[in-house]
Amino acid sequence: MDLKGIYTASPSRYAQSEQLYVRCGRSGVLLPKVSLGFWHNFGGGDPYERSRAITHYAFDHGITHFDLANNYGPPYGSAEETFGRLMEDDFRPYRDELFIATKAGYDMWEGPYGNYGSRKYLMASLDQSLRRMKLDYVDLFYSHRFDPDTPIEETLQAMVDIVRAGKALYLGISNWPLEPLRQAVQYLREHDAPLLIYQGRLNLLNHEPIEEGIVRFCREQGIGFIAYSPLAQGLLTDRYLEGIPADSRMAKDKFLHPCNRTDQLLAYLHELQAQGQAHGKTIAQEALAWILAQEGVTSVLVGASSVKQLETNLQAAL
Repeated sequence: MDLKGIYTASPSRYAQSEQLYVRCGRSGVLLPKVSLGFWHNFGGGDPYERSRAITHYAFDHGITHFDLANNYGPPYGSAEETFGRLMEDDFRPYRDELFIATKAGYDMWEGPYGNYGSRKYLMASLDQSLRRMKLDYVDLFYSHRFDPDTPIEETLQAMVDIVRAGKALYLGISNWPLEPLRQAVQYLREHDAPLLIYQGRLNLLNHEPIEEGIVRFCREQGIGFIAYSPLAQGLLTDRYLEGIPADSRMAKDKFLHPCNRTDQLLAYLHELQAQGQAHGKTIAQEALAWILAQEGVTSVLVGASSVKQLETNLQAAL
């Protein structure tokens, strides 16, 4: 499609639906095994036409779930602004085919009301997000992290009231420890706004949600689990096998430091590469497939800096 023209979604976008979609816990929601994250590559400094191309490819291939947060960018808020522009330019006719998530919990604005889990912050943040995203509601709203200094009932009741106000259809929790998560599940269930999904960092180098019992708890409670950072910021790819590319996150010391490229990691990556070659897969595809094979995992969130990268990662789910 000519990106300068009017976007028309591919008529075959659901052709592989039997392979691509997984029920989220014991809910009525089906999510794609691979979902598109807007954490980076969709901010104010990123080319808009590249963002359009990536999101067009995603939706044209059945990726209906787009994951955002209030402070994604950079700068903060700009990923949601990009999404709002995409909604106006391309996706408005397909709104009911999309499952859009956003979050609040990390720092967003100056002062005492722009962080963590108070009722004031969560509600104000979501109102701002909806304006940026050009939406009347989101399908999923997350508490992005646990706030140890705000009464848990205040955070959870704000989330319940957000659903009751029609600003979100479902609720999610991200990065909470297991015991507060147990309390949240009970509270939300008792207040008729049951938890849909938990989002946690899970990859071949980080098994914490499994080791801490969070994945098992979610599975037993009928709650979905979606993994972020499935490629460990690019460590679980072939990008650093032969060195540190000049344009890489590691070279820029952005989320990755050269000290992360250890001999132990390189040996492991070469093992994964050999394993993948035997299956006709890349290191990244092997890493994504491992997550999707874990019992209780619904979806993995992948970022993408190009259509080709998204195309390669999507193959892990098919």
